[in-house]
Amino acid sequence: MTDIANGSTSWLDAVKPYVEKAPLGAFFLGISSGFPYAMIGATLTTRLAQDGIDKKAVTAFTLAFLVYNLKWLWAWVVDGVRLPVIGRLGQRVSWLLVAGLMVMAAVANLALVDPATSLLQTAYAAILVGIAGATFDIVIDAYRIETLRPEQLGVGSGMSQYGWRIGSVAAGALALVLAARVGWHGAYLACAVFALPAMLTGLILGEPERHREPTGRRGAAEVWASIAGPLLEFFRRRGAWLVLLFILLHKIGDTLANLTFRLLFDDMGYTNDEIAIYDVGIGFWAYLIGIFVGGVLYARMGMKRSVLISLLLMGVSNFSFALLAALGKSNWGMAGAIGFENFASGIGGVTVVAYFSALCDLRFTAAQYALISAAASIVGRFLTGTTAGALIERFGYVDFYLLTTLISLPGIILFWLMMRAGLIDASVGSAAEVQPAA
Repeated sequence: MTDIANGSTSWLDAVKPYVEKAPLGAFFLGISSGFPYAMIGATLTTRLAQDGIDKKAVTAFTLAFLVYNLKWLWAWVVDGVRLPVIGRLGQRVSWLLVAGLMVMAAVANLALVDPATSLLQTAYAAILVGIAGATFDIVIDAYRIETLRPEQLGVGSGMSQYGWRIGSVAAGALALVLAARVGWHGAYLACAVFALPAMLTGLILGEPERHREPTGRRGAAEVWASIAGPLLEFFRRRGAWLVLLFILLHKIGDTLANLTFRLLFDDMGYTNDEIAIYDVGIGFWAYLIGIFVGGVLYARMGMKRSVLISLLLMGVSNFSFALLAALGKSNWGMAGAIGFENFASGIGGVTVVAYFSALCDLRFTAAQYALISAAASIVGRFLTGTTAGALIERFGYVDFYLLTTLISLPGIILFWLMMRAGLIDASVGSAAEVQPAA
């Protein structure tokens, strides 16, 4: 483990790395990573709700996010298959450009469908955005991890989260504002440009150091080795199955709650402008502050303790929405709930992502991080898409958010037990190891 993971840096040292080249690159990568999520997340939820689609159908659309949880199935392609012609730019850079163009095309396609006319075609379009966005994420995550040094993982994760939130919030806010003036079709088309920052980052920073060479053609045995190799390497580590269980459990309550917030706001009678000001605006700044605090906590307290604190904060943040639902429409109440939730998520976005990045073996960065990030939210997304709307209609918002608060406890307890057993340090890969000086 590095010194930064053990918490031996000063407060000033925790601030300086934010202006280094690789973390700045992570920021622009994050911008492009965040916007596809917004297009099929809160933005699409608002669009469907305003078109009069019922809650069960709206929350079912979150199943489009399940595509992100399957991305490990084709991540080996990004890791090991060299693209013809454009591949001369480098394995990661060439895939950044191709995946970025895929996302732009998929978002443009979603812009052209009409949910009121064909809900099925809208679902297909959302799934295509999910596939393209998941592929973009595979490349972006691998590029970020491989360009960051081990001691930059916390800062780089923070900058990536800054970019992710700016990309998702800016795209979501732009879509809301333009939808009220030129319609949803034009709003989605305009947001497609958010794919450009990552593409330009790859061209400017260039190709990161490769730890294994890609190939052009592969037989069945090589393909199987490309898929199974990253998994086998991970599961040979001590406590790997408990680590995977933690990855599956830690974000269930948070994911289940987050994708229903816009339904709560719509039912409480908030306008698009109020949502843009309080949800998007205040939430945005609270998240940015949380990211900075998370980076400092990671540097000062070390990986284990900072992750545990972030899990506790994220676990109780859903409770604030139970209070808001019980209180009724209140701009101050909405600001407080959104502010606390985003502050906690910002801290967790740094510490937990840094831990997950540290789990990667640099020979299999794309494949392993795709598996880890997919597993991190699959259960919550599945439950959101299949049961969230029905639970809200049956129990109401107050009891629903209380339930999501309780669901967060198993992940917190498991991480604490893993800390005591020494499994956190034992589980990390070569991404967290200090490389020998040249």
